[in-house]
Amino acid sequence: MAFFSEQPSSGSWRPKLVLASASPRRLALLQQVGIEPDALLPADVDEAPRKGEKPRDYARRVAREKAEAAVKVARSRADMADAFVVAADTAVAVGRRILPKAEIVEEAAACLRLLSGRTHRVYTGVCVVTPKGAVRERIVETRVRFKNLSRDELESYLASGEWRGKAGGYAVQGLAGAFVVKLVGSYTNVVGLPLYEIVGLLGGEGYPVRLSWLNAA
Repeated sequence: MAFFSEQPSSGSWRPKLVLASASPRRLALLQQVGIEPDALLPADVDEAPRKGEKPRDYARRVAREKAEAAVKVARSRADMADAFVVAADTAVAVGRRILPKAEIVEEAAACLRLLSGRTHRVYTGVCVVTPKGAVRERIVETRVRFKNLSRDELESYLASGEWRGKAGGYAVQGLAGAFVVKLVGSYTNVVGLPLYEIVGLLGGEGYPVRLSWLNAA
């Protein structure tokens, strides 16, 4: 069930912003570029891929559904009725096969064996809904190649537990960064939120992304 978590407001000099996610990685990425959400609203949507759904289409659809769910709750609150809403969904794919968000060790092991020694693609759908209801979307693709994983590497990574809840059974910003031979495209996309695209979408709709930078020093 979705829940609403308040975050400290940084002042009335900017419009409110809601992040439709409970992911600490996505929150940290927004904070990295000076964006502090006023509220977190994890959206309770069905993230199961549809039959025959392509990874790119899947990431776009789920991001849109998360945004729509968050907007419904945000608009019902007087303090968030005029907020920007940001949502994202990340999919790891080998060909047309969408890998699961590993919840048990067998799932993670199967993902890592499949990714070992080959190139896969990471897609993140980003959806921004403005206070006036305009919807802006992007889909970002990054290609990632893994080294051939030895049995010891695989078992050690599985023992770390870092894979839990991660698309494709790994977190590139953690221990699995040692598996990456080559990455073509956005690194932050693989982490879970492509910063270039999200800053561009928000800035293009009038959100003062860089205003907080003036006080960074």
